[in-house]
Parts: sequence; structure tokens; C-alpha cells
Amino acid sequence: MARCFREHAETGLTILLTSANLAAILPFPDINPIAVSLGPISVHWYGLAYVAGILLGWFYARRLVDNGKLWLNDTAPMTRQHLDDFILWVAFGIVLGGRIGYILFYDLDPVLANPIRAIEVWNGGMSFHGGLIGTTIAMILFARRNQIPTWSLFDIVAAVAPIGLFFGRIANFINGELWGRASDVPWAMVFCSPHVIAAHNGVCPAGPDPRHPSQLYEAGIEGIILFLILFVLTRWALALKKPGTASGIFVIGYAFSRIFVEFFRQPDEQLGYLLGTNWLTMGMVLSLPMVAIGLWAVIRARLAAARQMA
Repeated sequence: MARCFREHAETGLTILLTSANLAAILPFPDINPIAVSLGPISVHWYGLAYVAGILLGWFYARRLVDNGKLWLNDTAPMTRQHLDDFILWVAFGIVLGGRIGYILFYDLDPVLANPIRAIEVWNGGMSFHGGLIGTTIAMILFARRNQIPTWSLFDIVAAVAPIGLFFGRIANFINGELWGRASDVPWAMVFCSPHVIAAHNGVCPAGPDPRHPSQLYEAGIEGIILFLILFVLTRWALALKKPGTASGIFVIGYAFSRIFVEFFRQPDEQLGYLLGTNWLTMGMVLSLPMVAIGLWAVIRARLAAARQMA
């Protein structure tokens, strides 16, 4: 029996090693960042990722609102019409907050030297933390204007946010940007392709070294895993009945996911590592306060629920 087990184990190890070796020779896919060109108009995968994330998030949010049993007193605190109206607000919050956040956190000096760079979204792109701040402001203003419980709006947006994160990171991967640190893991990739080189005036910005595909790590952890956690919490644990719980868990989950992936992700060139270290990055620094904020939100939600039951 022991011999049979050993033989099966050796066979499994051989398959794993073979798969790893195959992955090691897989090149970075040469996908054109431009999905569709219509004359002078070009539609990029990055833009489509934002559209897909917002629309699919809106569709899933409507499903949550339709299910009254998920909410406090078995009644959703908002309607489908509210969500329809909110789409424009959240879109502006994400885009404006994301761009302004990137400038402030990662690219301030170059923008001050050349202000036109502020609207050149291809120079650096967007910041999640800035987008989160912009979306939060949009949610607070919309909730007050429409007399919706703010924490419940936070929760429904938190439940759908991983969908957008997933598509955004896949778009980063297609663009060959935000790559990982140099590595010799079997699945490391050289982030050079004809389209990437062409987009950077004949230069491969990631260099010739194989690197962690950290965009895919983030898509899997921040996108798929975090979505599943929030799905279980909202659908089975009925977290929406305690307003603030889902949003708190989202903030904590994203913070830990981002901090973890930052150990594999190459820091932004203009910033590098912080405080003279070879590991601390701006992404980590911006994510650390999110842990405290998320914990506070969860504790506040539990205390509020306890007071209602008392």
C-alpha cells in the first residue's frame, strides 16, 4: 500500500513539475491594448474593464436590492431606481478620485512640472485608494440627497466592488503594466510583447527579466476571493442586516490582499521603496490605515445591532 501511495505521489509530482516547466516557457500574451478601432476612435481594454465592472456591479447590486430577506427588517433600504441613478455618481467618483489619487500619491512632482500630464491617463493611470476616496464621497452625497442609510449604501457597493477590481487587474495584465518583481518562479513572465514595445516607443519598460504576474495575483485575491467572501457574508451570514459589516470586511480584505501582493509587485519607478527599505511601498502605506478603518466599521456595526436588540 505504501509503495502504491509513493508511486501515485511521484506521478503527481511529475505532472506538477511538467506543468510548471510548460508555464515557465509560456510567453507574455501579445494582446493589443486597443480592443476596437473605429476610424480615429480607439476603445481600449482598460476602458472596457471599467465599463464591465460598473455594469456587472450594478446588475448584481440590483439582485441584492430585490432580495428583501437579506436586509434589516426584511426590507431593502433603497430601490432599483436609486441604483440606476447612482451609476453616474459612482462612475465619476471612481474616475476622478482614481486619477486625482494617483497624481497626489504617486505622480505629484511630474504633474506640477507639467500640468497637462494630469489628464494624460496613460502616464500612470489610476489609484485604487484615490478611487475609493472618490467613491466614498459620492456615496455620502448621494445617500444624503436621497435619504438612504449611508452604511447600507456602503455595504452594497462593497459587495460588488471586487467585480470591478477583477476586471481592472486583468486590464493591467493585458496592458503589460504594474508588473511584479523579478523572479525565477516557474510561472514568471517577461512582460515584453510587440504591442507593449510599440506603446513605449520601441522600449520594453519591464526589461528582459522574468517577473511575477502580480496583476493576476491581485485579480485572483482582490477580485475572485474577496467577492466570494462577501458573497457568503451577504447571502448566508446575512451581513447586510448589520449595516457597516460588509463594507468593513471589504476594506480589511482589500488592505490585507494589497499588502500581501505588494511583496511581489514592483513599486512605481518614480517612488521606489520607502524609508530606505527594500520592501516597504506606497501601496502598503496607503493600505495599513484601511485595516483600522475596517475594524472600526465592523465593531461599530456590531454595537449598533446590539443596541437595536436591547
